[in-house]
Amino acid sequence: MGDKITLKVDERTVRGKKVAGLRNEGLVPAVVYGPGMEPVAIQAEVNAITKVYRTAGKHAPVHMTIGSKKRIAMIKDVETDPVKRRINHISFHAVNQNEPVVAEVPVRLMGEGESEAEKAGLIILQTLDQVEVRALPMDLPEAIEISTVHLKEAGEKVILADAKMEDGVEFVEHDDGHALEEGEEQHHVTELQVASVWEPGALQAANEEPEDDRDESDVDSEHGEGEEDTAESSEAKSEEKSDD
Repeated sequence: MGDKITLKVDERTVRGKKVAGLRNEGLVPAVVYGPGMEPVAIQAEVNAITKVYRTAGKHAPVHMTIGSKKRIAMIKDVETDPVKRRINHISFHAVNQNEPVVAEVPVRLMGEGESEAEKAGLIILQTLDQVEVRALPMDLPEAIEISTVHLKEAGEKVILADAKMEDGVEFVEHDDGHALEEGEEQHHVTELQVASVWEPGALQAANEEPEDDRDESDVDSEHGEGEEDTAESSEAKSEEKSDD
């Protein structure tokens, strides 16, 4: 982790249609919820909360000061104005620094331009941009880093197992409910392909291929697992939307 991310907020008393007035004053309405606590309506200065979101994303803990209280929380949901391109609302999920949490973190390729493959004019195509990990809030990595320096020829690839993991950080396995047939092996998240080496011409041809002709496994490899909102999150969102 990098430097501690901090955010000072105030409890919010403005609700309903009056929330629009807060936004006009340069404030962003938000909510903090979590186990063992009632959701707390809060507000913060738009520049401060935007900076925090850009730094923390949804994978880094935020040390919040709410009046005289302090909490550690992670950004769960962000609503933005597509026209003004500003944050309209943020939901924070309070966490315990001594209990592991699950978060999506970026996957970052290291050594761009240094591999023999790239020096020979080949292209390294990244197909997995983020992955879920489990760790204590303060141990969550800023990104999962994987080196591509060793790649040489078309067809070579890197997978999640090639990542350098810190102690206390692990990938989250997802059970897709698929019943294994006789002789079929269980696939683990560490086997997911992160990037592969392509000839420029072959990559162009693959991009021009109709989507219906693509192998389903290729399509799946391009996307990480979707994140499902918890019942707690849904309740908090419903309460907040009824206020706003």
